[in-house]
Amino acid sequence: MINRRTFSKAVGLGTGAAAVSLSGLQTNASAATTARQSSAATVPTITPGTHTEFPAIKQVKAGLLNVGYAELGPAHGPVVICLHGWPYDIHSYVDVAPLLADQGYRVLVPYLRGHGSTSFLSRHTPRTAEQSAIALDIIAFMDALKIEKALLAGFDWGSRTADIIAALWPERVKALVSTSGYVITDRKAQLAPAPAAVEHNWWYQWYFATDRGEAAMKNVDDRLALCRYVWTLVSPNWNFDDATYARTSQAFLNPDYAAIVLYNYRWRIGLIKGDHHYDRWEKLLSAQPSIGVPTITLDPALDPFTAPGDGAGYRSHFTGAYEHRTIANIGHNLPQEAPTVFAQAVVDADHL
Repeated sequence: MINRRTFSKAVGLGTGAAAVSLSGLQTNASAATTARQSSAATVPTITPGTHTEFPAIKQVKAGLLNVGYAELGPAHGPVVICLHGWPYDIHSYVDVAPLLADQGYRVLVPYLRGHGSTSFLSRHTPRTAEQSAIALDIIAFMDALKIEKALLAGFDWGSRTADIIAALWPERVKALVSTSGYVITDRKAQLAPAPAAVEHNWWYQWYFATDRGEAAMKNVDDRLALCRYVWTLVSPNWNFDDATYARTSQAFLNPDYAAIVLYNYRWRIGLIKGDHHYDRWEKLLSAQPSIGVPTITLDPALDPFTAPGDGAGYRSHFTGAYEHRTIANIGHNLPQEAPTVFAQAVVDADHL
């Protein structure tokens, strides 16, 4: 989930402290914003959960992976790649994707490594999950589909992945929508203890560092129960039903799922070393590079990992055209909880 550096501001802020600049599904853009985005279409408001399924999942060999992905919209439309987080899957965008497709975008929603129908091409490939490895997966995915440039939009692991691509390969990114702002992991900062309330939010990360946590992730029933529990904690206002969770949890049955998740969280806090093949990229990311592509950052006000507000803590990382929006009464899984707001941010970012 979110980089500890980013959410340390959240100590002492309960969900009742959510001062907002967006309310429900309505945006509160400034006059300057409205003028600049006058050519952007207004995305129609839909009820979350209007859509439940994607068309048939496609597969493409890309880099180290055979990537499973959903595709909607015209084949020659401007490309939007929507990136999911943990513990989620492509269904976080099941309402967002058709909204964007109706606006003329070609929408691609890939399963990240270890999720759903995405598989490694070789059984000999190490099941690692450094932040740069996941970003390079998406670069390879774009190359495989002959996509030179795309709008990138994400949350959680997806935000981090999109941020990395925008920072290291800006020529591949037309615009960026990053939930929770700048979330490129600073591993050195991760080594320092955080206030107790912040550490408490990360209970599962410490759990995954233990043999007990590893055993839970490797046991399918325990894994599914754990992931569902995380949903209830990080999205307190989202009243999802059993069917909604069941659709997503199928992605957690991937045989590499436990290995990928455990590796990512253990790597993040310095318990294991990364694959040396990614050292050059991780060295660049350790410098916390700036992002110059047009960007809209989104702050779900009920997300326990990021304090609501104006995004001042990460504003300096974004050096191009930029807007920040806070979303009222919405938790961590922003695109699924508030699909119209998320889709509108993509359309607006395209017109920054």
